[in-house]
Amino acid sequence: MALQHSHGFSLIELIVTLAIVAILASVAMPLVSVTVQRSKENELKHHLRQMREAIDAYKKATEDGRIKKNADETGYPPSLEILVEGAEDLKDPDKKKIKFLRRLPPDPMVSHAITDEFSIEQGHDWGLRSYESSAENPSAGKDVYDVYSLSTQIGTNGIPYAKW
Repeated sequence: MALQHSHGFSLIELIVTLAIVAILASVAMPLVSVTVQRSKENELKHHLRQMREAIDAYKKATEDGRIKKNADETGYPPSLEILVEGAEDLKDPDKKKIKFLRRLPPDPMVSHAITDEFSIEQGHDWGLRSYESSAENPSAGKDVYDVYSLSTQIGTNGIPYAKW
């Protein structure tokens, strides 16, 4: 009488394999979480740089006499919206508007239940610092000197996102 060998996996082999896969998955999950956080941090850096460059470009345009500035104004934009809507170019014979941003980027550290379409009204998730306020205690005023994240979280570098 010949013994027949089955060609399948035993229950023990399946349990051991499942345990190994579970261990590997539990190791990979924190790595995925850190990768997602770093991706959001890179996006935050990019958005902050983009908006700060637009604010500086507006200031330079006022210094160059391309944008109207009253004597009591600092030359910084009065709001973020004007960076998108544009300001009248005084040196252009057609008085076309100078625009500094296509749209206000969202703060990736503040959760949104919105799609990728961000309008000007939806761009109000940034903290605003006026020229007259201090860096340690930023506050909004009659102009926009700087922007910062309103997130209370701390970055992977140990610095709160609001201080970036």
